[in-house]
Amino acid sequence: MNKTLRKIVLILAAVILLPIIFFMTNEITTLNENESVINRIYSDQLDAILFSVNQYSEDIISSWASQNEIFLNENLTETEIKNFFSSHTSLTMIFEADSIDDEKIKFIQPESLADQNDEHNSDLLNHNIKSILSEKTDIIKRLYNYQQQGFRKIEPFADSRIQDTNLLLFVSEADNNKKIYGLLVNPQQFIQKNLSPKIQQIAGNEFVISVYDTLKSFQFNSHKEIDLPKIQQEKALWIFPDYRLGISLFGTTIEDLVNQRTKTNLILISILTLILIAGVWFVFRNIKKEVELAEVKSDFVSNVSHELRTPLSLISMFAETLELNRVKTEEKKKEYYSIISQEANRLGRIVNTILNFSKMEAGKRQFNFVNSYLNDVAENVYGSYKFHLENKGFAFKIIKDETIPIIKLDEEAISEAIVNLLDNAVKYSDLPDRQAGQKKEIIIRTGLENNFAFVEVEDKGIGIPETDQKKVFDKFFRVSSGLVHNTKGTGLGLTLVKHIVEAHKGRVELNSEIGKGSIFRLVIPLSKS
Repeated sequence: MNKTLRKIVLILAAVILLPIIFFMTNEITTLNENESVINRIYSDQLDAILFSVNQYSEDIISSWASQNEIFLNENLTETEIKNFFSSHTSLTMIFEADSIDDEKIKFIQPESLADQNDEHNSDLLNHNIKSILSEKTDIIKRLYNYQQQGFRKIEPFADSRIQDTNLLLFVSEADNNKKIYGLLVNPQQFIQKNLSPKIQQIAGNEFVISVYDTLKSFQFNSHKEIDLPKIQQEKALWIFPDYRLGISLFGTTIEDLVNQRTKTNLILISILTLILIAGVWFVFRNIKKEVELAEVKSDFVSNVSHELRTPLSLISMFAETLELNRVKTEEKKKEYYSIISQEANRLGRIVNTILNFSKMEAGKRQFNFVNSYLNDVAENVYGSYKFHLENKGFAFKIIKDETIPIIKLDEEAISEAIVNLLDNAVKYSDLPDRQAGQKKEIIIRTGLENNFAFVEVEDKGIGIPETDQKKVFDKFFRVSSGLVHNTKGTGLGLTLVKHIVEAHKGRVELNSEIGKGSIFRLVIPLSKS
């Protein structure tokens, strides 16, 4: 990579790649921050929903406690007691104690349960409640303190001694007497009968709210059955210590939404980055081509100057010698005239090549297609070059396929293409380091292949490296290694050959191997007629 191209690469990296890297880093960082904020907002929203469920359940129990105070302070009939428990199906029993050490606790329960409980069970229940109260002395004292400050605090307990129910304790004052009250509530019935309507109303079609016990033996869902691992956020159910509230988005979890959005944004950022990198690569390739083109143009000017100067110098030198009458013999004069003629022809070919290339670049070159025999065109070129090549020590021959029909050709253009191939064959076959025993041989060959006619020029020269075979038809390109680079030429000959053949709707094929020579084939389609 030359200095100019290296500078361009550094500038592109600084101007384009660095902003891309900064943009990607900033976007990914911002994206992570945004997703964190979204996740926190969702989390707060779910917490608020669970809080509202908890608050509602506590409000229900608080209203029961208020009714309970009235209920116990009035002399109610059995019918009224029955109606009270019928409207509170999850409430299994109420008790009242004057103090922690109260020997006889007053129990009120539905007739159906009272009939089922014998005296032994009543004594056992009385004993269990007294045991619980004695164990919760500190809590009960705290409840008294709340009561003195004008608050009624309800304290829940889950205890194995009161199976299938939870105990809710609170303290109330009636007739200047402070009493301890307890509500025994069946949690599962409370959840299904009292709490479920509110849960379903809050959840709607957006969330699934679940209530389940810590042993996972019971679970109520507002919408449908879901597995516990899918629950996104959970809180303790205040009034029942052994139960929890869980919530998740309906159909899709918060993590799914966040991950999906993150994935989508990262994909978009990646695609944008790839597009920017592709744009940088495209700009770099075009600049690289322009730099390389500028270099080969510089080489072209240098090569053409050398190519023009050599024949002009020879023509000038031999013409001056003849003009000063320094050549005494006719044989020597004839030799000098021949050299001047050859160099003039060489100069003319160089000029014609440059002019034809200029026309080709401008799109102004016109072709005159006529019905022609490809063999005749090849034969004419062979006849023109036979004497010259044999004098240079080449074995030069032509092999023709006589079955080739008449096809439409621009005879002058095809002749020019074959001549350019012959010039290349001579240049790269007659080099100083030609291997011993390597033949100086050139063959012109014509033939038919499918619906195409071809003419090819084969040499036994040094060959073309495989890496350069696709580039030799590019304008100004010359192989840049060894003696090939030192060989004279403009780098336009094969470009013109390709242009001429493509104007005939054909193609150029190259088969070359280092040290064994090259075959250039011009393939031309047969006329439709």
